[in-house]
Amino acid sequence: MNEKPGGVRKRPPPPSSLTQQPETLLQMLLPFLPVMLLSARAVLVASVAAPALTFRGTDPITGQPVVCDRCPPGTYLRARCTMTRKSECAPCPPGSFTELWNHIGKCLRCGVCGHDQVVKKACSADSDCQCQCKDGYYYQKNYDMCLRHRECPSGEGVLTEGTADEDTVCHTCPNGTYSDTMSAHQTCTEHKSCRAAGQQLVLKGSIWHDSLCVSCTELQSRDGASYLREILPAFFAHHTLTVKRLRRIVHHLPSEDGKKQAGTSTLNLPELRVRINAWVASATAQQIRRLPEALIKAGANNVVFSVSLLRYKEKSSSSLQCH
Repeated sequence: MNEKPGGVRKRPPPPSSLTQQPETLLQMLLPFLPVMLLSARAVLVASVAAPALTFRGTDPITGQPVVCDRCPPGTYLRARCTMTRKSECAPCPPGSFTELWNHIGKCLRCGVCGHDQVVKKACSADSDCQCQCKDGYYYQKNYDMCLRHRECPSGEGVLTEGTADEDTVCHTCPNGTYSDTMSAHQTCTEHKSCRAAGQQLVLKGSIWHDSLCVSCTELQSRDGASYLREILPAFFAHHTLTVKRLRRIVHHLPSEDGKKQAGTSTLNLPELRVRINAWVASATAQQIRRLPEALIKAGANNVVFSVSLLRYKEKSSSSLQCH
């Protein structure tokens, strides 16, 4: 017998099979480790996400603590529980709601949609109403309000129409296309093909106006300047002019009797547009030729329009081949 001094017996080492047992057990459980982790996570998530279905209270008669049932969504707590009676829940009346398990004594009042909003989903007993911006508007998070969709100016077309959540996306019209109006819906339109229509190209189209075409018959019967009437509305829409400047332009628009238009000092932008469009519709070729002079008098010496007019005169006299 192998004993240490003092009479303490030395314990023999355990069998090798016992020392290897934990390692063998770990190797056996290793393939199941992912499943065990997922199960543990599911239990944890369920415990966090599950709503509390009870609450602690006090019996009004005995003063003893009680555990009462909460009321489900769409109802409210009409009467608390006691030692002998369960919680009494009642449905939310019209115009009110509860979305969660609760123990409140009155349902919440349904919300009301704000300015420029419409009801997306009506209020019900278990959910408040949902609102969205009305047609033509989108929700701007930074301002927490609905704003009107952007209108693409002339020279730009709509790439993506606005929605209740997103604004309009505009882009500059690519080569061969144009947009002559300010719109939240209009895309860029292809330039007219004069050759396909059997006509002569008078003025090449740009991003803000269509190509001007003319037939030989029309050229012989009409003054050339009258064809510019087609792009004059687009001209005034495309070029950014202040209300003050537009008032001066309208005041100086050429007239048959040579008199200036009166009552322009109080006109707003829509009224000025109406005056300009009315003049364009009724102006003679001679008055149209005098328009650059009127623009200069109004302090709006626009080189683009003047050059366009000169180019038209030059092409109509030398480039058009009519037989």
